[in-house]
Amino acid sequence: MTTTAADRADLVADSPVPGKGTQEGKGVATTAHIALILWSLLVILPLLWTLLSSFKSTQEVLGNPLTLPHKLRFENYSHAWTTAGIGRYFANTVIVVGSALVLVMILGAMCAYVLARFTFPGNRIIYYSMLAGLTFPVFLAIVPLFFVLKNLSLLNTLPGLIITYVAFALPFTVFFLHSFFKALPGEVYEAAQIDGAGEWRTFFSVMLPMARPGMASVAIFNFLGLWNQFLLPVALNTDSKNYVLSQGMASFASQAGYAVDFGALFAAVVITVAPVLVVYIIFQRQLQVSVTAGGVK
Repeated sequence: MTTTAADRADLVADSPVPGKGTQEGKGVATTAHIALILWSLLVILPLLWTLLSSFKSTQEVLGNPLTLPHKLRFENYSHAWTTAGIGRYFANTVIVVGSALVLVMILGAMCAYVLARFTFPGNRIIYYSMLAGLTFPVFLAIVPLFFVLKNLSLLNTLPGLIITYVAFALPFTVFFLHSFFKALPGEVYEAAQIDGAGEWRTFFSVMLPMARPGMASVAIFNFLGLWNQFLLPVALNTDSKNYVLSQGMASFASQAGYAVDFGALFAAVVITVAPVLVVYIIFQRQLQVSVTAGGVK
């Protein structure tokens, strides 16, 4: 079979151009890098400006907001920590968030494990009820929660706030960990049973460590959500002695009207944001590993 000159010309026209795919790939990579750089600047520049403003006086913040501070005023942090009460609010937040996080991780892991590994009547009903809790808006539960905590004498107390945090974080924890426990090999569980381990020993010594990536990820998400919680404390914790950081920041910003100490206010913002950044930086690798593991499964 012979080919004419016209056929050869069509074949040449239809053949891929050398380097075309590479050029398109470079264009996509360049565009993606530019977008990421712009996004990074949008995130980093406000944080950097807040950090620099925390070392300025009020006059410098209002007069020259974009310039470097003339002198590093570390007294802004001491003022925010002591005079403005941020230290007390910080301690309350650590107590509430730390206690709630421990409880919700233990209870959520146990609940997810049972729902994922055991079959019993009502298993799916309980699981889907947990999922329904994710769709329930928080503000719709404020009034019932108020009266429940009041009847239990837990209104305006840290234990009441801890219980509320646990209740709202539990559905997400169960939903997130369910797939991790579901994917664990059944042979490991059977081997533990053959070796004489009971259900409690099997869970805490064998199955729970195998779900460590999922536990780390959901702990990070819960920590971020609970640390930044504002609506629940405002509605259920009106005693100023038990304020958490989100309430303390709002109170500090509004208590002086137009005479706000902006240097101390920005210092308080840095104190509030710093733990979140530190936790994420420390555990970001675990978060990436868990997401990769979830994608492979």
